[in-house]
Amino acid sequence: MFRFLLASLMLLTSCCLNSCSANDDLLSEKENSQLPSHIKATYKLFWSDEFEGSDIDLKKWNYRAEGSTRKYGVVSRQTIALDGNGNVTIKVLKDNDGKYFIGQLGTQGLFETTYGYFECRAKMNKELGPHIAFWLQSPEVGNTSNNPQEYGAEVDIFEYHMKEPDTVHHNIHWNGYGDTHKSTGAKINLSDLKNGFHTFGLEWTKDEYVFYVDGIETWRTSTAVSHRSEYIILSTELTGWGGDPQSGNFPDEVVFDYVRVYKPKQ
Repeated sequence: MFRFLLASLMLLTSCCLNSCSANDDLLSEKENSQLPSHIKATYKLFWSDEFEGSDIDLKKWNYRAEGSTRKYGVVSRQTIALDGNGNVTIKVLKDNDGKYFIGQLGTQGLFETTYGYFECRAKMNKELGPHIAFWLQSPEVGNTSNNPQEYGAEVDIFEYHMKEPDTVHHNIHWNGYGDTHKSTGAKINLSDLKNGFHTFGLEWTKDEYVFYVDGIETWRTSTAVSHRSEYIILSTELTGWGGDPQSGNFPDEVVFDYVRVYKPKQ
């Protein structure tokens, strides 16, 4: 009997280990499925949020710019929630008085870093009016000395709106947001953006920015490369760039499945 029990225990342990190994392999495959091949080979996961659980992880994110008005929308945490399926939704809402509400999450003061590969997986919004974004920003991006290397830049890994439903925008802004503001960017035409989830990535080195959609390089530039620590922002906006909000039906939302940051292996 003892030998039988021992053999059964060993078999059960072996099955559990094999199952765990298989699950780990599946998780690894899922995590790396659309990573650019050189990122997969030479980088490792450094920071992430998979948006599991029931509440925003306030050790990773701040509710950003709460109460401020950004053209048509007031920033409110009421627009942001985890959906219980491993996603965070950021909505654009319209109340009975015709007032609009938008949302922003940021890692300022909690996670700021230089260089690496930054990626999110997201499902686009559906209505005219809002534009959505996954971006980086320096705490000193408002400096107007035309020195993005020292003071940083705004790096829009992706921006999207339904006025151009088959276009993703990559943009870089520096030297403040006033009369001295400078920017550069690229518009990338992709026919299937409005359907399902897509990954958006940025490889940021000391020499250049390289942008990716679904693991494929879409744009690279050595303009205004920041050497300053920057933080991550997820946002909905209602500025008119995405069309007249009166043309849209609300609520509208962007869905983020994850945000991940990779660093080179040592």
